[in-house]
Amino acid sequence: MAKDSLLPLRDVRRHLRVLGERYVGMREIPTKAIVGSVDRSVDFDRFFRTRRRELRRRMDALRKVFADRPMPPISVYGAGGLYFVIDGHHRVALARQEKAEFMDAEVTEIETSHRLHPEVDILELIHTEQHRRFREETELAEAAPDAVIQFSRPIGYGELLQVIRSHAYELSRDRGELISPKDATRHWYERSWLPALAAIESSGLRAAYDFKTDGDRYLWTYRKLQELRASDPAATWDAAAAALARLPVARSHRRETLAMRREPLPTRDG
Repeated sequence: MAKDSLLPLRDVRRHLRVLGERYVGMREIPTKAIVGSVDRSVDFDRFFRTRRRELRRRMDALRKVFADRPMPPISVYGAGGLYFVIDGHHRVALARQEKAEFMDAEVTEIETSHRLHPEVDILELIHTEQHRRFREETELAEAAPDAVIQFSRPIGYGELLQVIRSHAYELSRDRGELISPKDATRHWYERSWLPALAAIESSGLRAAYDFKTDGDRYLWTYRKLQELRASDPAATWDAAAAALARLPVARSHRRETLAMRREPLPTRDG
């Protein structure tokens, strides 16, 4: 979905945890804070401009009807200061055209696990969900409190989770006992993540690919190391990072990577 599309409420519910819901009644809400819809996301853009000709005719009719009288309230869900229309999409579109700052609305509030902001998009919600699941399943906050691990593409979180699970399996096998997720993550962080980042820094890979995150560069170097060790079991992080640092940087790769980049949304208590 395009970045200028209305944000579907179902995607907020799908990717963030809903902690509570309550009806709060009639409120005057800022028109510019209405950014999404329950079921009409394809009919209007983020600024409630109509996308179909027949909707424009409907707008013209509404303008005549409400030329000399106020519009009835709309119905919305509210989440973190943003609003998603249940009923009244055309009225919101007309209010936007008329540059009305506020609208009367019947509001049901939803409390989400993360804080939203007016420019939030679906990709940001996906990043947030994948980041949250990764941290929960690895117990990263307890295992390595100082660790900051993010990816340009949300798929990276799942890929790194598999790396850590493999590390946990091998560690448990070598020790002859089942290692807890927290202890396995701590061991991986100290024996794999930190040495890899040191090699990435010293090789110049970090500077050459500065548009990537530490997570991106780690996974890339990890795969290269696995490739090198297939023929040379003694291959090191330094050798893997140095090999990648010699590769030319494609402008298209930089552009595509940055286009996918999003910061995970902050938690409500973060």
